[in-house]
Amino acid sequence: MDQDSVGAGLAAWLRVMPTGVDADVEAARQRIGRLSRQFEQVLGRAAAAHDLTPGDWQALSALHRSGEPPVLTPKELGDLLGVTSGTVSVRIDRLARAGLVERVAAADGRSRPIRLTRKGRARWAAATKQRTDDERGLFAGALEPDRLTALNTLLADLLARFESEFGPASTVDRIGGEG
Repeated sequence: MDQDSVGAGLAAWLRVMPTGVDADVEAARQRIGRLSRQFEQVLGRAAAAHDLTPGDWQALSALHRSGEPPVLTPKELGDLLGVTSGTVSVRIDRLARAGLVERVAAADGRSRPIRLTRKGRARWAAATKQRTDDERGLFAGALEPDRLTALNTLLADLLARFESEFGPASTVDRIGGEG
């Protein structure tokens, strides 16, 4: 197997780190971070193939998971995605122009909720299927099924420890600095 970018640069990085840094912990941290950024690349490629930005996919995904019917106010969507009201507004306008979401009448007249359209649900499903198919292929090319099971067990233990320290991790996929 080829050496990864962490393995190639870890020794040089450790030479400039403070004394006592655990090489295995540092290597694992760097690998997890780099894999996270690589997953963003997979999503970006799948989203672009379906005329979406990763942020568009995030918004459609949040709406898709919001219940039946899939409706959220702009504030709820922004809170879920961790983005500003201005970012949400631009994103909603772009998705509405594409026919992927529509504004619905609000009970109180203040904030018009948005809902996923059939076209939005279909576009989200197609991009998500491509993303998951691509990820399955990448995993299968690197790990046998029993090693993937072992990896999931290890990652579950690690995530549980981090969540016991910092609280539950967000259940919403967040893309890079977009929140």
